[in-house]
Amino acid sequence: MSEKWTTADIPDQRGRVAVVTGANTGLGYETAAALAERGASVVLAVRDVEKGERAAARMTGDATVQALDLTSLASVRTAAAELRSRFDRIDLLINNAGVMYTPQQTTADGFELQFGTNHLGHFALTGLLLDLMLPVPGSRVVTVSSTGHRIRAAIHFDDLQWERAYSRVGAYGQSKLANLMFTYELQRRLASHGTTVAVAAHPGVSSTELARNTPAALRLPLTRLAPLIAQTPAMGALPTLRAATDPATLGGQYYGPGGRRGVKGHPLLVTSSPDSYDIAVQQRLWAVSEELTGVTFPVAGLQENPLPAGSR
Repeated sequence: MSEKWTTADIPDQRGRVAVVTGANTGLGYETAAALAERGASVVLAVRDVEKGERAAARMTGDATVQALDLTSLASVRTAAAELRSRFDRIDLLINNAGVMYTPQQTTADGFELQFGTNHLGHFALTGLLLDLMLPVPGSRVVTVSSTGHRIRAAIHFDDLQWERAYSRVGAYGQSKLANLMFTYELQRRLASHGTTVAVAAHPGVSSTELARNTPAALRLPLTRLAPLIAQTPAMGALPTLRAATDPATLGGQYYGPGGRRGVKGHPLLVTSSPDSYDIAVQQRLWAVSEELTGVTFPVAGLQENPLPAGSR
């Protein structure tokens, strides 16, 4: 593998099934397109099926569409059931879809929109599909976090849904911190199975539609800075693609751009915030997430299993 890892370093993906959420645009599209081009059978799991079909038509290779609305647990369950009827195995589940800095809103199930979409929807989807992955050697769950997991970020167990006082930045930070804590706790639970691993990635600063809800006070400065600091969606997708396909990747690792402050650059192993490695909080978040979603995983907790060397 080259020091400047690119899509040219993706191994042959023929025979593999990859499910990518939010794959009709931006980072998800670039991720799915690269996997399809390397031979994977890619499923674009998207809320807008028409947009998904148009995106799939632009890809080279085997790309199909699955309706999935992460803001509805009923939709997540339906999508999982339909995927289970279509496939007897899944090699890659890439939890990419997300929302950022949205005004205060709730999901169909009453969850704060960012926490419900970015974390709880993906938590439920993973739990409902995981038994299709456990028998598959080399299978991976890749969850996309963000450098935003460091900004005003904590798991507010006393007010997970931000009902008392809403901060769109704080709620986003909580959801992205939850993505990492979910990955690390999932890896501990997977460790004894020896097949599936859980990995995380972040795209740095990329020019995508995700920032459309940025608060007005930040929008103008960011618009001016974007040409200087942002990278293309294709570059932003590389950490996810490396986490998903690099043969050297270990469970519990975290990939991001290798440039200054993780803003852009080719993907390398990076570290997440000290708070993200708090095992007690990870386990408490897991228990709360199971309770809120009604989804339990076919893997038991293994508290004494550490994350692999190099994951911090």
